[in-house]
Amino acid sequence: MTTAKSLQLVGPAVPGRDLSAYVTSVNSIPVLTAEQELELANQYYYEENLEAARQLVLAHLRFVVHMARSYSGYGLSQADLIQEGNVGLMKAVKRFNPEMGVRLVSFAVHWIKAEMHEFILRNWRIVKIATTKAQRKLFFNLRSAKKRLGWLSNDEAHAVAADLGVDASVVRQMEGRMSSYDTAFDAAAEADDDEAYKAPAYYLQDDSSDMALDIEEDQWEEEQNSNLYLAMGELDDRSRDIITSRWLSDEKATLHDLAAKYSVSAERIRQLEKNAMNKVRGAMVA
Repeated sequence: MTTAKSLQLVGPAVPGRDLSAYVTSVNSIPVLTAEQELELANQYYYEENLEAARQLVLAHLRFVVHMARSYSGYGLSQADLIQEGNVGLMKAVKRFNPEMGVRLVSFAVHWIKAEMHEFILRNWRIVKIATTKAQRKLFFNLRSAKKRLGWLSNDEAHAVAADLGVDASVVRQMEGRMSSYDTAFDAAAEADDDEAYKAPAYYLQDDSSDMALDIEEDQWEEEQNSNLYLAMGELDDRSRDIITSRWLSDEKATLHDLAAKYSVSAERIRQLEKNAMNKVRGAMVA
């Protein structure tokens, strides 16, 4: 089956620097009648005719432009939004079944919105503002649900929560995320001393972590493990098995378990364990 990438188009399908020229170009493309659309959809669905798919996409580019304008309040490039919407349109054409009995534009709305939403969430903030499906839905609905600028009142927050089927605290949390802004971790190169100290790099230092100490501890642990491995290699098989079973296994054996295994008394196992431990300690500190 043809992929969406194989439907990449040239000319008006790619908005360039002159967005007005692009919009004029796509608006000049004739709108398909229901019969024309159905014929092209059948050609692509049953015969994988790429030219038919291309004509379906071109005829619906004006619809993507129309949808992109409804997301102009996010401060993102209209050309980028249109480009993402065009990707969604091509995915819709690829999956459109002419036997569904609906027009392509009705089917494509979901795919176009999905690509635009993903682009907005990916680029509106440096840190992702919404990751779960519920958060994504709340993000887009909350912007349209707010009736005025500024923070929601308590009653408004509960009204929005009731409309969207979430808890009021979730609305408050998302409102806080949306009202925040991005800031650079380091001070700008041109910042003077009075401004530079305000950068997060100057007050977000983690005093609980010391990289040099962490490296030293890692090296010490690695050395101890190496010494333990060498020390265990100096033991006889029975003593090594006793130490491993008693101290290094997830399910530690008892003295009586090992006594039964080697047909000796538990006291004898204790003596062998003690001798083996002394040898290991001596080898590790040598």
